[in-house]
Amino acid sequence: MKPTWILVADSSRARIFTTKTPSAPLQEIETLAHPESRIHEQQITSDLPGRHQNDTGIGAHGYQDEIEPKEQEVIAFARQIAKHLEQARNNNKFKQLIVVAAPAFLGTLRTQLSEQTKNLVKIELDKNLTQHSAEEIRGHLPEYLPNLA
Repeated sequence: MKPTWILVADSSRARIFTTKTPSAPLQEIETLAHPESRIHEQQITSDLPGRHQNDTGIGAHGYQDEIEPKEQEVIAFARQIAKHLEQARNNNKFKQLIVVAAPAFLGTLRTQLSEQTKNLVKIELDKNLTQHSAEEIRGHLPEYLPNLA
């Protein structure tokens, strides 16, 4: 069987597992962390957005970033995971991928994956299981994982 990687991720932690056979237990092989995604919004920005006086001189409006700093950190971590997977794919470390990610993070992660890596995704599961044991995570997956013989 060619290697299968199981990515279990949320906005601040990603765990990569593999398995020897389609029905074997999972073995954790790597962990990626992005503690910046856990920082409170107030700690990321040092002060409030600037203010702007409108042309009429009446009222002022706050400038707002298009993407909040916390969301930027989530995107940065998704990009980091995608880059890691791309390098691993290029080095033939896996031939197929199973992605288990927190629902709010799964969409962000999808947008960062290359088309070549997306084509290797055989199963997607929108659950936040990063804090679960390998055995508990395995219980959420099909009894027999896809097999690329």
